[in-house]
Amino acid sequence: MSTAAADRRRELIASHIHDVPDFPQPGVVFKDITPLLADARAFAAAVDELVAISPGQIDVVVGMEARGFIFAAPVALAMGAGFVPVRKPGKLPRATVAETFALEYGKETLQLHSDAVLPGARVLVVDDVLATGGTVGATAALIRRLGAELVHVSVLMDLSFLGGRQRLAESGIDAVSAVVTV
Repeated sequence: MSTAAADRRRELIASHIHDVPDFPQPGVVFKDITPLLADARAFAAAVDELVAISPGQIDVVVGMEARGFIFAAPVALAMGAGFVPVRKPGKLPRATVAETFALEYGKETLQLHSDAVLPGARVLVVDDVLATGGTVGATAALIRRLGAELVHVSVLMDLSFLGGRQRLAESGIDAVSAVVTV
C-alpha cells in the first residue's frame, strides 16, 4: 500500500477519535475511540494500520482487558496468529501467572493463563492506548515469565505526553509502534 493511502487511513482514524474534556475527572481530556469503533470503515482502517505497523512471523497476539481485546483479536486473525487475552484477577478459569503494577492512584494486577503462550513463541502485544506504559510493561513481564519472546508492541494511540514509550524503553521494551501519536 502506498504512503498516500496509509496517510489517508491514519487521517480517517484520527478524525474518529474524539476529545472529551474533564472525563473521567476535571482537567483530563479523554480520547474516546467509540466513534471509531462505530464506523466500519474507520475500524477496518485501524485494524489494517495495526497490522501494517507490526512485524510478520508472529505466533500469538496478546491483548489486554478490555479495549485491547477489540483490536488484538482482528489483528491476530489478519496475521494468521492466535489471540490470547490478558485479564484482571478472577476472570480466567485455569492456572494463571500474575503481575501487579503501579498506577497513578494505586495498583492493578493482570493475569495470563500459565499455558497460553508457549516458551519460544513470538508474541505481538496490541492495545488501544499507550499511556504511562504500566499495562504493557506488566503484560511484557507475563510473556517473558512464560519463556516467550516479546517481538513488538503495536498500539492504536500513543499519548506521548504521558511518557509511556520512554518508561518501556527503560525496561528494555523498545520495539513499539503507534498508528496515531498525540
